[in-house]
Amino acid sequence: MTSVPTSSPSSPSSPSSASSAAPAAAAKPACANPAATRQRPHTGRVWWLALTVFLVGIDENICTGILPAIATGLNVSTASAGQLTTIFSAVFALWAFTMAAWLSRHSRRRALLVALVVFALSNVAAALAPDYAALFVTRIAMAASCATIVLLCSRLATDITPPEYHGRAVGIIFMGISASLVLGVPLGMTLEHWAGWRAVFAAIALASAPLVFVLWRVLPPSAPSAVLTLRTYVRALAQPRRLAAQGVTIAMLGGHFTLFAYLVPYLESLFAPSPHTMSLLFLAFGVAGVAGAWLGGWAADRVGPVASLLGCPALFFVAMMSVPLAALHYHGDIWQTVFFLVAMMVWGSLSWSISPVVQNHLIRSAPHDADANVGVNVAAMHVGVALGAGAGGALVDIDALALTPWAGCAMVAAAVLCAWLATRGGQSCQGLQGHG
Repeated sequence: MTSVPTSSPSSPSSPSSASSAAPAAAAKPACANPAATRQRPHTGRVWWLALTVFLVGIDENICTGILPAIATGLNVSTASAGQLTTIFSAVFALWAFTMAAWLSRHSRRRALLVALVVFALSNVAAALAPDYAALFVTRIAMAASCATIVLLCSRLATDITPPEYHGRAVGIIFMGISASLVLGVPLGMTLEHWAGWRAVFAAIALASAPLVFVLWRVLPPSAPSAVLTLRTYVRALAQPRRLAAQGVTIAMLGGHFTLFAYLVPYLESLFAPSPHTMSLLFLAFGVAGVAGAWLGGWAADRVGPVASLLGCPALFFVAMMSVPLAALHYHGDIWQTVFFLVAMMVWGSLSWSISPVVQNHLIRSAPHDADANVGVNVAAMHVGVALGAGAGGALVDIDALALTPWAGCAMVAAAVLCAWLATRGGQSCQGLQGHG
């Protein structure tokens, strides 16, 4: 809002003061309503970013769904084909952690467009890969471009929205990731059955190419942010409260994936569902996850980053514990089945709410270090996934599948502790109040 000239106390009736009164009077009605000066949320642009992340999510997870086809097509073992997912997660985490500093030297819009071009080209290369080694290299390029895209989309979503919408904006971004599991991966598997695994990567490349032009048109030009240095990263990791907030992401996703990575055999051991019923269970779980991503962002804005960071892991702990409790002494009763389904959907919903909650907390509590903190958090997500899947795998190896949800609950309890440590004294921090 522009400043309005005022008259000098020594000459209240001077001509200059009289001439300045008219502009002041004219400007007053335009500013009478404080809401009129608020920045519009621009959620339409955020949805385009979510669509971009949707394609990234398909690329990240699709190899799991088409693993046998890749192994057969390239004449390698299933275990070797599975390493395509392992290398993707490892590169994604390392790239997100280290590249935020380099990206801070460039316009976010320009960097996103370049990353999207690399993403499209790497999928073209995967579709044309002559052997396993070539596909392995393209997965490295995919992971680097995907990490860059997720990181930039999260930050651009908050750049183009006012602070009271930041949580919802990040939630919309993670709705794109969760929707890729619900819709994208099954669609990719269907396409593989029709046209082969190479067609999946070709289709992703074809879908991502027009987004380069769309994002170039809809995103506003942006100047480089403050350049990150090693000191910025050290500061982001050396602050105990911020480090504890990162621990919430690692421990909560770790606890989630301890069971989720082996949810199919877990459900089979309980109910022996038909393939059709299993698909419906995962569909319900996925729809709940999409809703949870938005709900986490909404809660972060409505009740504030501190309350949402405390509440989300605590509610998730209760929800995850309800899953094995609902399965105890199961004998096919309809009400037991309903209770289990509700518990599973609440668990799935809250699992996707944590990322917008933590990122909104980090951005609002330390806006000057937001790029470094978000970069670390994107990497922390994959650390949590790897930790949980590894812990669940260790239990499965010793025939302790039934213990996976309880082990996951133990990790989530650590997330509750981390949330408490991250918010100690946080109520007094500037910018952490909730908005209506």
